[in-house]
Amino acid sequence: MSSTNNVQTDMVPSIADATRVWWKIGILSFGGPAAQIALMHKEVVDDRKWLSEQQFLNALSFCMLLPGPEAMQLATYAGWRLHGTIGGLIAGLLFVIPGAAVIMTLAAIYSIFGNVPLVDALFYGIKAAVLVIVVEALLRVSKKALKQGQHWVIAGAAFVGIFFLTIPYPLIVLMAGLYGLITAPTRVAQDTVDMAHVSVRKTAGTIILWLAIWLLPLLALTWLGAPDLLVQVGRFFSTLAIVTFGGAYAVLAYMAQDVVVQFGWLSAGEMIDALGLAESTPGPLILVTQFVGFLAGFQDGGLGLGVIAAIVALWVTFAPCFLWIFAGAPYIEWISNQPRLQGALKAITAAVVGVILNLSVWFTLHVLFATVTREQRGPFTLWLPELATIEWLALLLFGLSCLLAFRLHWGIIRILLVASVLGAALRLLL
Repeated sequence: MSSTNNVQTDMVPSIADATRVWWKIGILSFGGPAAQIALMHKEVVDDRKWLSEQQFLNALSFCMLLPGPEAMQLATYAGWRLHGTIGGLIAGLLFVIPGAAVIMTLAAIYSIFGNVPLVDALFYGIKAAVLVIVVEALLRVSKKALKQGQHWVIAGAAFVGIFFLTIPYPLIVLMAGLYGLITAPTRVAQDTVDMAHVSVRKTAGTIILWLAIWLLPLLALTWLGAPDLLVQVGRFFSTLAIVTFGGAYAVLAYMAQDVVVQFGWLSAGEMIDALGLAESTPGPLILVTQFVGFLAGFQDGGLGLGVIAAIVALWVTFAPCFLWIFAGAPYIEWISNQPRLQGALKAITAAVVGVILNLSVWFTLHVLFATVTREQRGPFTLWLPELATIEWLALLLFGLSCLLAFRLHWGIIRILLVASVLGAALRLLL
């Protein structure tokens, strides 16, 4: 298939020109997926007309169907549309590399100097601001996802399932997707999509190639006798890459409790710090996986293992993204026209609301209370805060962050900056 199919020839840039634009987008991609997608739309559709509005929207709908960071995958698709596989690689990698470099540096600084009182004080305020960011994401996703009564039921069931019953997130996604697939309207798609240009054989070859790129390094870790932690990191984040539908906050909701409770790689406070750092740097929010990998490796074997673990986490997080896009891109118009797939996506997105609510409650308990205990009562898991250990300063900073976000409509980075500086000042003075 031609990489420029349905793209006006006189609008196709040179690879050098496109690379400069992808680099610009990668550096300026602050503010989460909504801001990143808006920036990409301005650069690619409005300003340069490299893609039509409909092509952009079809690609966005497709990326929303996929697990993983939709903004990075959208950039990869746009690059592929213009210059084939090489274009997709350039666009996708440049979307990730600037933020990954920053996160690697910050993770090293945090790991080495994290116990300095000033650093601890700065992150105290960040934790409170992160709560607002998660709540804001919850409200934003809820408005888009909960449009029918059954979607509210799915969201509630997902919250109960993951928070009280500790049902694995992948199983929740599977059940929601199957429900949506079964109950979706059976009407025939209105538009007929010409698929004569698509090569199934070529698609199979693409899938095999990218599966090898993704998984062979993991097998090599086992064969070469790498530390168990690296194998665990590779397996865990590979699973994450397959099941994390619904954006980065769904990833966090699944990841946060597992890395803290199941694996013990990070404390709850460190997990919240990781989100705060990822929110304040360019690139996809899912780069938080790199930070988690670094801290896990650093605590297990020092700086060298931390760097390697971060690279492993990056690899297994983003290699699957290229697989999904390069294998699925030729089918985007057809997939966007399937009502059952759309029904499955809507049900999964509704479940993600419940999962993000779980993340909001879990983070809130661990930020606002110094002591939170986990108790098992029959099939139910309860997280019980010790009321006497409430953090009044954190509560004050949380209230201020809410005011800045919901009343004054400040951006994420400004809120994080104010909360961290004010929190540090008050913490050091009091």
